[in-house]
Amino acid sequence: MTVSVHAAEPPLPPDRPSLEDAVERVLATQLRELRTRRGWSLARLADETGMSKGMLSKIENGQTTPSLSTLVRLATALDAPITAFFRGLEEETDVLLVKAGRGLELSPRSAAGHRYQLLGATRGPNHIMEPMLVTLMERTEVFPLYQHAGTEFLFMISGEMQYGVGGSTYLLEPGDSLQFDGEAPHGPRTLITMPVQFLSVKAYGHGTR
Repeated sequence: MTVSVHAAEPPLPPDRPSLEDAVERVLATQLRELRTRRGWSLARLADETGMSKGMLSKIENGQTTPSLSTLVRLATALDAPITAFFRGLEEETDVLLVKAGRGLELSPRSAAGHRYQLLGATRGPNHIMEPMLVTLMERTEVFPLYQHAGTEFLFMISGEMQYGVGGSTYLLEPGDSLQFDGEAPHGPRTLITMPVQFLSVKAYGHGTR
């Protein structure tokens, strides 16, 4: 006699609410709010839209998802934009948290005595800003010059340095800020008091990288 032994299957994870469920809940809440704000009963809304009280009750209780044509009729009757029915619907959003000292090290830009830490970068068309923490701990005879699209903003945190933009040189001390066109050759020229640390924010704008 052959006995088959089957390994127990792991329990399925609890079902996550579907997008359809979320839409139904938000529509139900917003429809009820829009109706009560006007002081209308379900019967009054039914008269104004030509819909049955039963159908309106199902929508307000999240038991059904109205069609686009139904939403248009409701919006017209309630004198509200269709988008009002979707207020509160959660959307996926890029959120980046970088704990102190955990910025992404940029190599080979980060070298002995020079540290460049990228503090965040969002995805796709939302990548329009690049914040970076720069720490300079050793003097260098010649610093590299940078050029890039968009605008750059510097905020001095500690130390003192002379920073060049194009043909001009600026003395930067703690609390100072500097904003300039990224297309102009720029970079540190002389470190006066170390360590020098500053926040650099590059703003590219849409479609320019």
